[in-house]
Order: sequence, then C-alpha cells, then structure tokens
Amino acid sequence: VLAYVLKVLNDRYNYGLDLFLLSIDEGITGYRDDSLKTVEQNRDDYQMPLKILSYKDLYGWTMDKIVEQIGRKNNCTFCGVFRRQALDRGAALLEVDCIATGHNADDIAETVLMNILRGDIARLERCTSIITSGEDTIMRCKPLKYTYEKEIVMYAYYKQLVYFSTECIFAPNAYRGHTRTFLKNLEKVRPSSIIDIIHSGERLQVKGTVKMPERRHCSRCGFVSSQEICKACILLEGLNRGLPKLGIGKSQRAMQLLTKDKEKSVEF
Repeated sequence: VLAYVLKVLNDRYNYGLDLFLLSIDEGITGYRDDSLKTVEQNRDDYQMPLKILSYKDLYGWTMDKIVEQIGRKNNCTFCGVFRRQALDRGAALLEVDCIATGHNADDIAETVLMNILRGDIARLERCTSIITSGEDTIMRCKPLKYTYEKEIVMYAYYKQLVYFSTECIFAPNAYRGHTRTFLKNLEKVRPSSIIDIIHSGERLQVKGTVKMPERRHCSRCGFVSSQEICKACILLEGLNRGLPKLGIGKSQRAMQLLTKDKEKSVEF
C-alpha cells in the first residue's frame, strides 16, 4: 500500500522522487519466500527497481537455522536486530536519502507499550516520531503512522492491490504478539486506545538529567551502535561460537568475552 501511494503521489504531483523497493529475506520457509513473490509483482506493477537482501548473504544464517539453535522463545530478538541493520545496509547500497517503512498506528502503539514495559527510555523517546534521523544515519520515515492496520487492509482490498497479509510463523510466541493481544482487548473497551497511546508517547519527555546511551560506531561492522560492539555483531558472535544465548538480554557477559579475545589477540 505504501509503495502504491508513494508512486501515485510522485507521479501526480511531479515530486521527482527516485523510488526503490527494498525487501529483506530473513530465510523463513513458508512465509518470506511467499511474500517475496508479492514484492516481485509489486516491482512489475509499479515499475520500481527492487533490491532483495538476505540474512544468509549478510550474516551467514537464515532465521530457520537460528530458530534451530535458539528455539522459539528469543528468536524475534535476532530477527529484529538483524532486520534493522539489514535495512540500513540496503539503503546504503542503494545510496538513498530516506527509508520509508509501512509501520501503522497499531505497530506504533505496540512499540510504545513494549518500550514502557522494558524500561527502554532511549527508544521510547523516538519511537513515535514520524521522521527519525541522525548526523551519521539514514533518515527513516513512517508515513502511515496514524493509519490503522484495518484501514490499510480495506484500502488495499478496495484498490485491488496485490499484497501479502500472512503473519510470520514465529510471531505467536513473540513479545510483540502478547502486546498486540492486550491492545486488541483494550480497543474493545476503548476504541480510541491505539491513537491515545501514540499521543501519550508523543508527549513523554525525558529529563535532561537522565543519562542517555551515547551513539557511536561499532568497532567491528562500522554501523551505528550505543556500545563499542553493536547488538547484531554480539548476536552473530554467539551463533558462530555455538552460544546462541550469549547476546540475549544484557550484553555484559558477551562484551567481557569479546574484550578478552581482543586482549589475547593484542598480546599475540
């Protein structure tokens, strides 16, 4: 839907935007392989160049293989971290100025609640912004921020657009899935709850005295991180060492292990 709307507006008002489709293949059999067929159809229908990046090519692992190692409890941690970095990598390869994602109102409200429950102040402060960017990061925007998921599906149906709506086979066990269920139940009692939560998130202000994570570059891959070694590299290191739970939760243990390895290599 987002690709269709952007193309229509770009053509109608001559914005002069160069639009690309970027799809991430996580390597989930029975889910992503089917959705890629839809993306390829969108490419043909909208006449947009398509770039597909896979976890296998970027990290040497597919989500199917990761789930075999970690199980279905923490697999979404790997997918979320790898996917965010994969989007940045894809955008860098395409040399674009902005990444437009299809996050809708339901997604944003879920993220606000998840960040509150996790006590993640840094993400809570920026998760409701339509546009997020930094001096050394590619701008991201969420044009559908205030649009309900059901409205988007109805629009796609009315316009007879080719779209993919099947849920990820690993989603039922995801932390976000529990938040989504809670929101749906809350919406039955208070229909405006999703937008109310978004507005609440927008009004939250972090005191200046609160120490926020310092943004830097990962010493391994060079991408933006809040610590010396980014979460993606830590998770990947755990997988490659046969210790898939190494980077789950707090990263102190992983950082200590990687620091010791670095010291040994220096001594050698």
